[in-house]
Amino acid sequence: MPKLSPKLLLLSVILPLQALDNSAQRPNAVIDWNRNLLSIVRTPGVQPATMHSTRSFAMLHLAMKDAIETVEGRGENDTLQNIAGVAAAHRLLAKLYPTQESVLDQDYQVSLAALPKVRNFTEAIAIGRRSADRVLRERANDGSNLPPAAYDFGNAPGDYQSTPPNFPKQPQFTSWSNVLPFVLLSSHQFRSVPPPSLSSELYAKSLHEVETLGSSTDSTATREQMLIGKFWNGSIQNYWNEIAQSGALAKNLDTVQTARLFASLNVALADSVIAFYDSKYQYNLWRPVTAIRLADPQLTPGAQPNPVWLPETQNTAPDPSYPGAHAVISAAAAEILIAALNTDALPLDVTSEVMSGAIRHFDSLSDAAAEATRSRVYAGAHFSFDLTAGERLGRSVAGYVLEHDRGRSF
Repeated sequence: MPKLSPKLLLLSVILPLQALDNSAQRPNAVIDWNRNLLSIVRTPGVQPATMHSTRSFAMLHLAMKDAIETVEGRGENDTLQNIAGVAAAHRLLAKLYPTQESVLDQDYQVSLAALPKVRNFTEAIAIGRRSADRVLRERANDGSNLPPAAYDFGNAPGDYQSTPPNFPKQPQFTSWSNVLPFVLLSSHQFRSVPPPSLSSELYAKSLHEVETLGSSTDSTATREQMLIGKFWNGSIQNYWNEIAQSGALAKNLDTVQTARLFASLNVALADSVIAFYDSKYQYNLWRPVTAIRLADPQLTPGAQPNPVWLPETQNTAPDPSYPGAHAVISAAAAEILIAALNTDALPLDVTSEVMSGAIRHFDSLSDAAAEATRSRVYAGAHFSFDLTAGERLGRSVAGYVLEHDRGRSF
């Protein structure tokens, strides 16, 4: 499988960003088209089930960043940067989501109509389209279109098994670790250490914790903990793209700064997903619902089987438990945004993907990441050691992305 060229492989330096006057927000095609992609992936049936959405976000923002920086490098103004970014976004998403072409065409016209008419308009459009074509060409053979590998569920203690009550026939993204990373050298570069043994004190403690806090009935969780478990039970990468939008708007970033932030964020998230699927299918650890129903006191001290136990959120994500995806993505996202915005302290109102009208407030990015991570125990979806390993993996990926940003540019 070919490697990407350095031009698309590496991201440019994230400059320290200073807070600016928020009284008049400038046009920002990056945020507008990030919202457009969020709308697409949230539309039922549009995102292919075997194609992880983080790949689309990374490709979108690499194309926009390339186009915007190309225009900036010619000394052109902010309007032309936005035009180039819009053209790149439209071209790329129309290729990735052909069934949405009419919607994207409308978004394209709305975006251009909101920008002033300037000289070199046609050239900026051409630059944007070339950037999109370059990203599409570079990712055409990245392994994402390979069929998922068939999976044989295990039956030994600790083996991942299909989970009640819906009992999916196959887990998801069984081959995603074979997708070519954007920045990482390989999917296993930061592979998690093995999970604790079923006879260990750590495992027993974690099993008891999720059984009592994450149960759909007779939970010992507080009302707020139950709310937290439900609030974050959506596609976690979408939450963090919205948080990034809030951060960029709060700092009133210009088009170039925003393009760099979103490219770094979404490349880190895409590579985090490739990396955590490597670890998940390396260790194939059962989910808490299976572990609790099949608990063996002779193997795990103090454990007792509970054959009717279900998690607070009822269904469990159809993939192995270790490490936790929410933890990986939240840790990676927080690391990138703290570096890009040059601060952790950022007042945030976060909306839930799955609870209409629900909003939670945070005073920092790390607080949001910590709650999103911890929510998976309250949801009954993960052991606490899944989350510890996930945070470690996410920070490692983010650190590598940030390290390879320094001093680099397209």
